[in-house]
Amino acid sequence: MPKTVLITGASTGIGRAAAVLFHQNGWNVAATMRSPEKSDLVPTDRLICPALDVTEAVSIEGAIATTLEQFQHIDVVVNNAGYALIGPFEACTPEQIEQQFATNVFGLMNVTRALLPHFRQQQAGIVINVASIGGQLALPLYSPYHATKWAVEGFSDSLAYELEPFNIRVKIVEPGPIKTDFYTRSMAIAHRPGLDVYDALVAAALPKLNQSEQTGSPPEVTAQVIYRAATDGRDRLRYPAGGNASFLLLLRKLLPDSLLRRVIRQSIIGRGTP
Repeated sequence: MPKTVLITGASTGIGRAAAVLFHQNGWNVAATMRSPEKSDLVPTDRLICPALDVTEAVSIEGAIATTLEQFQHIDVVVNNAGYALIGPFEACTPEQIEQQFATNVFGLMNVTRALLPHFRQQQAGIVINVASIGGQLALPLYSPYHATKWAVEGFSDSLAYELEPFNIRVKIVEPGPIKTDFYTRSMAIAHRPGLDVYDALVAAALPKLNQSEQTGSPPEVTAQVIYRAATDGRDRLRYPAGGNASFLLLLRKLLPDSLLRRVIRQSIIGRGTP
């Protein structure tokens, strides 16, 4: 019997690439997304596209029910849905920050919670949470986004201990810069009138940050890592993916904070920017 994977945020980018890869390797795939009618994925007897908004409990329950009705079981969940709120923290409204956490953290938690009874019942399952190297390494203007990815890292690390007795494994995939529409479609920019004191910082940093869209790895590279995490059978928690993720995470471990911050400041903000 083919295994089944449920993927959130599968309309484009990493989620779509993962859906295609799992399907090509013989899996049943529930490629979930908020607006299935906008997807170019073609449903088959092994590929369905249930509507799922990670911020709505009813939507989560409905997508899982649809998947179980079609395939009878779910073996792996890939929590991929997310976006980035960027800009000076002072310019971010409380509502924007709450929405950032509602999608990137609470949505991921709610999808996981909804599937755990099924995984416990079948005494098997894999939870793959797509975090980011931004869950360990911080850049300017991404403070709310980094906060969510740090939360995903800590949540996943702790959850792995709790689920191990039920033969449920937790994996964290940490993409580096990825060449997707993340920097256009999946990004919200915070701006508030009267905060022009940050304009020089934003003008210096944003163009360099957005270069990642042109120089990053294609989403298929991260999809391959997600597939490996789902199939390698290893008791491994973290999987760097794409771009120069492994190198950047190694720098994070080796360099003292003062030196690492100096390198990031000079490469992204510049020496003359206040």
